[in-house]
Amino acid sequence: MSSILTCVGFGNGAIDLGGLLICQIKNLTEQSSLPDGFFVLGNYSQSNTNFPSGILFAGKDVTNDPSRVILKSPIDYILVTSPANDQEGGAYIWQPLPPENYTAIGNVATGSSDKPPLDDIRCVLSDFVEIIQEGGNISPHIPTGTFLARGNESTISSFMYLKNVAGNISSMPNISQLDDLIKKYSPVIYFHPDEEFFPSPVSFFFENGGLLYTKGQESNPVPIDPTGSNLPQGGSDDELYWLDMPIDDAARGKVKTGSLETAGAYIHAKPTLGATCTDLAIWIFYPYNGPARAKVEFFNINFRHIGQHVGDWEHVTLRISNLNGELESVYFAQHAKGVWLNANEIEYQSGTKPVVYSSYHGHAAYPFQGINLIGNGNIGIRNDAAKGDRFMDTGVNYSIVSADYLSPPIVEPTWLNYTRKWGPTITSDFADDLSKFTKFLPGKLKRKFMDMFNKLPKEVMGQEGPTGPKWKASWDGDENV
Repeated sequence: MSSILTCVGFGNGAIDLGGLLICQIKNLTEQSSLPDGFFVLGNYSQSNTNFPSGILFAGKDVTNDPSRVILKSPIDYILVTSPANDQEGGAYIWQPLPPENYTAIGNVATGSSDKPPLDDIRCVLSDFVEIIQEGGNISPHIPTGTFLARGNESTISSFMYLKNVAGNISSMPNISQLDDLIKKYSPVIYFHPDEEFFPSPVSFFFENGGLLYTKGQESNPVPIDPTGSNLPQGGSDDELYWLDMPIDDAARGKVKTGSLETAGAYIHAKPTLGATCTDLAIWIFYPYNGPARAKVEFFNINFRHIGQHVGDWEHVTLRISNLNGELESVYFAQHAKGVWLNANEIEYQSGTKPVVYSSYHGHAAYPFQGINLIGNGNIGIRNDAAKGDRFMDTGVNYSIVSADYLSPPIVEPTWLNYTRKWGPTITSDFADDLSKFTKFLPGKLKRKFMDMFNKLPKEVMGQEGPTGPKWKASWDGDENV
């Protein structure tokens, strides 16, 4: 790493938080790898069974203001935990004691009972620190890669993050850099060998008979303009309007199948983690979500109606470091929730493109092939992921539909600001669909299955069209895990 870092521009190695310059450390074990004037804020920690996959930030005070020093050494250390009976090779964990008005971001680990040198780390002026309770929204703030430990079986319920006090977004990628990132890291989505319902462009749905319904005028639906220009704008999901398939059976069948050959990805770029990273949410539109399947021990159930709905929006999110332009992690959205995996934990194609498996009928995103059950034990809704012959490289045909931080900002398509549902509420009877299959189950298994089924979130079982991407909680906040 160069000893001279700039703090302006994407991929330039550092970002200025308002007098506190931070950079990412590559060598997590050698203090000598620090650029000139930088100090770590604590040590890094993870399981010793995995390859190092996290990040560690170091900071430098660039204010040159003696009346407002941003980084100071701790005044002492307290031993938090030590190896039993001072076992050789164990770790001693130390909590730094910060000066008044400063915060210790992380702990320090040593291999002996000797206190670490006070000059090993720095505490941070508390103005630059945000304390977040476990489960809180961390997206505006910066995790430093340090760790906290507590002794005497006490628990940790809050964590320290850095704040981008200056609101500096100069490290965010420009439009040209966004294109480069998308082409380099665009996921390749593989579909199940038996999949029947594929993605399409939004315009395919509109141009092939998609209809706009108005409450109270259900007998007189209106064709949707190819650009969505006649979709209602503003308001909320008040059930006054909804979209649906064409009425004609042949046209309906065509739209259900989708158009994989012309399908594209719709990309939302936004700053996250205090603008140290860019999230690229890659949204895919499926005109139709097929009926669900279930597994009850050794029984497999193919439902006829449960789970089906018109209009299916799915996404994968790439988290890219603004300091070095590297992919850090990938979020795989799976109905109501999802999972983040580090970049070194996933499968790739062509070297840099994450592989995603779209589940059969439900189109949830999975990092690996297999039967993924939503439920308890061997009882649940199946999300089968397998590598068929058909796939979609999301970097071949894409459009950036929103990036508010750009100046001028991206002009959003009209359909993105349609706030209502992309499909009707289907009123088929759950009980009828269930009874045809559960009547063959032994009593104990039937009770277990129904208990699991009744606890499933509505997103899993579908039967009503979703709202569009912009109205998901993750659009402006964290992904749900």
